Amino acid sequence: MTEPYTVTIELFKEDMKFSAGHFTVFSPSHRERLHGHNFKVKASITLSVSENGMPADYNIFKDKLRGLCGELDEYFLIPTLSPHLKILDLGDKLEILHAEDKLLFYKKDLKLLPISNSTVEELAFYLTQQCIADKSFMIDYGVQALEVKVASGEGQYAAYKWERNK
Repeated sequence: MTEPYTVTIELFKEDMKFSAGHFTVFSPSHRERLHGHNFKVKASITLSVSENGMPADYNIFKDKLRGLCGELDEYFLIPTLSPHLKILDLGDKLEILHAEDKLLFYKKDLKLLPISNSTVEELAFYLTQQCIADKSFMIDYGVQALEVKVASGEGQYAAYKWERNK
């Protein structure tokens, strides 16, 4: 029998993506115009190889990532922790205030996220946090490290890496 060892699997399937609108807030007085991206998601997962020569069924991890992408797909992303935005609840709509701008959206079109900006850096952090919050996903499969990358276009990724404390 072989000694236990760890591997890192990398998952970047064509359907691990989401299309979303956003704007980046640069300062109290400057933000991007409203626009969207076809965001791509890639994950590297470090875990132990079992006696049967593999860590787990890869579909478990792919399904988790696809599900998280699906939760963001076709929404306009609003960072609820931005110090430069004020969000007002108007019933079925939200008004987003930034400097002199007043942006009005239907709630059904928005995904309110606990991030400070709708950037690839924050989205990579958010998706990683969503994975590690799922204890069965992390503990049942013995995940030792997880890195999630989010791209807003070819050649432009941001990554966040989590590692289990030994």
